[in-house]
Order: sequence, then C-alpha cells, then structure tokens
Amino acid sequence: MNSVERYTATPKLMPLAGGIGVLGLLATAAGYFVDPRATGHSYLLAFAYWAGISIASTIMIAIFHTAKATWMTVLRRVMETMAVSIPLFAVLFLGLIPAFKHIYPWFPGSELVNSLSELEREHLGHKQHGYLNPTFFAVRQVIYFGVWIFVSHRLHSLSTRQDEDGQLERTASLRKWSPGSLPFLALTITFAAFDWLMSLTPLWFSTIFGVYYFTGSFLSVFCLLTIISVNAQGHNLYGNLVKPSHFHNLGKLMLGFTAFWAYIAFSQFFLIWIANLPEEAPWYHTRIATGWRGLSISLFFLHFLLPFAILLSRNLKLQPRKLAVVAVYLLVIHAVDLYWLIWPALSPEHPSFHWTLITAFLGVGGVSIAFALFRIRGRYTLPVKDPYIAESLRYVQP
Repeated sequence: MNSVERYTATPKLMPLAGGIGVLGLLATAAGYFVDPRATGHSYLLAFAYWAGISIASTIMIAIFHTAKATWMTVLRRVMETMAVSIPLFAVLFLGLIPAFKHIYPWFPGSELVNSLSELEREHLGHKQHGYLNPTFFAVRQVIYFGVWIFVSHRLHSLSTRQDEDGQLERTASLRKWSPGSLPFLALTITFAAFDWLMSLTPLWFSTIFGVYYFTGSFLSVFCLLTIISVNAQGHNLYGNLVKPSHFHNLGKLMLGFTAFWAYIAFSQFFLIWIANLPEEAPWYHTRIATGWRGLSISLFFLHFLLPFAILLSRNLKLQPRKLAVVAVYLLVIHAVDLYWLIWPALSPEHPSFHWTLITAFLGVGGVSIAFALFRIRGRYTLPVKDPYIAESLRYVQP
C-alpha cells in the first residue's frame, strides 16, 4: 500500500471549485435583492440537493460498517470525505434564514399567509404554536446538524487515525458506533425533510416524505461515487485500484435505489389519492391538474423506467465509463425531482425558470466540493491500513 501516496490532485481542483462556488453564491446573493422569493426557493433547492448527498454519505458509511461489508473499503474514503462536509452546510444553512419569510407561510411576518383562506390560517395558527414554532424549529436544526457533524466526524476520525497507527481497535470501534448511530441519522434526515421541504406547504403532510427525499440522496451518493472513481485515475489516485466488480456493485446499488425511489413515490401518491382527504389531495392536484402535469408524468419515465431498464444490463455495469454516463444523468434527474418538489410552492400554475437556480446550484455545489477537497488534502485516498483493504482490492464478483 506504500505506492498509494497522498492526494496530489487537490491543489488543482480545489481553487477552481471554490472560485465557481464563491461567484455562484455572490450572484445568488445579488438575486435575493431582485427577487427574494425565487432566489429563496433556488437556494433551498441547491442546499437540499448537496446537503442531502453529504448526509446520505454518512448514513451509508454507517450501514456498510454495520453490515461488515468489506468490498467497499477501497471506496470508503471518498464517502467519508463527502460526509465530513456537513459542517459547511451548517454555515450555508444560515444563508437560508433571510429567505424564510419569503418561502415559508408559517414563518412570522410572511406575506404568503395572506394567500390562505380563513380556515387555513386558523389551522396554520395551531401548527405555529406547536411543531412549526420558530424557536422549536431552530432547536431542531441544532439537533440535526449536531448529530450529523458528530457522527460523520467520529467515523472519519477513526478511519483516518487508523491510517497512521494501524490499530485493529479502530475497525472494532467503527463497527460499534455505526449501528447505534443509524436510528438518530434516519430520524434526523427524515424530520429535516419535513422542516426544509414539506413545510413549504405547511397544511400538507406525508409520513413517508422524508423517505422519498433521502432515497434520492442515497441514489445520488452512489452516482457521485461512481463518477469520482472513474475519474480518479492516474498517479497516486485510488481509482487505479477499483475493479470492474466494484463498479458492478455500485451499478446494482444505483439500480436498487432507482426502483426504491419509484416504490416510495408510488406509495405516497397512491395512499393520498385513494384517501382523497382535503388536507392532502391539493398538493398532488397542483402537480397533476395544472401545467406541472407534463413534468409529473415525465418523472415516471425519466427517473424510473429509463434508468431502470438501462441499469438492468450486467455488461453496462461492468463498463465504468458507460456507468458514469448513467450516473451523471441520474444526478441531473435528482435535481429535476427536487425542482418538482420545491418549485410549485413558488409557481403553482406551471413550471418556470429563474436564473438563480443555476447560480445557487453552482454556488453551493462549488464550495461544498472545494471544502471536501480541502478536507482530504494531504490524506490518503483510501484506508491504507484497514485490515480489510487487501480483501477489498482482491474483490471479485461471485
């Protein structure tokens, strides 16, 4: 393992990503003074997209340790690096606060409450005294980020310390901490989805909405991991050690979460449609009986049928470059899916476009990528002294 040295590509990539990110955030900040509502929704979309990937990486690392999976050891450091970017998102979340009154009807001082009927305002008032109380909302965010930062840092630090001392107890600790952290991680990302996204329409609710959100984030983690692994080829980069069998497993996980996303999406729609309750049906009415119908139907084909059919191919999953193309496509579709979740709160009649969708996405994405590269700078690109790294490098699909 001595041939795998420190990550030498970081100085070249980090300034570029950081520069794009800073320019994107500055442009988005300027957009806030022009159209605060559209800019707020754009920033929320970008934040939910990139933060979801970081949080889902933490959860998947914990799952792999809990399952004692050894095949992915060679890939684990990239996921750990994505996970320890969470502190940055705690800072970026502060940038969303000024837009609260422009995107959340429940937030004090929001003019959006004027669009509600008297009965709806009465119901909203009850929620504002309970779950959607601003103080309680703030407390929940502190809990969410506290859990995510603690767990991601703990898993990352144990892994990187093992690079230096090679102690087997580090692996035992990783497998001890991971199972206990999973319930907290699952609950916090679920309720974060309720707070960030579902409360855009505060009188609507779905108990599996959080699962819908983090399923897309899980899928994006494996897509991004595939793209990084394919491109991490060259001197001292871990991609040289990733075998077709590893990519085959990543492709199977992409296939699995594509199917799981469709299952959750259909389950949520079917239960709300068959119940036809007045407090639930309007959310889907906006997306089916208006100009959003075309995009709603397209998601079924573009987010499920097409990638599902493509990823069924074993040969494709064994060809990293082709699999990376599918991964890029799915990352784009995940962004479209979040647009479908968020944007109708701003434009309920039909889809629309605002230039801050681009600047916010590049801004949040750029600084998060730069921060991740900063965290891995000077470190090994894989866990070189993990007791299962040799087994992972020899991994062959059974």
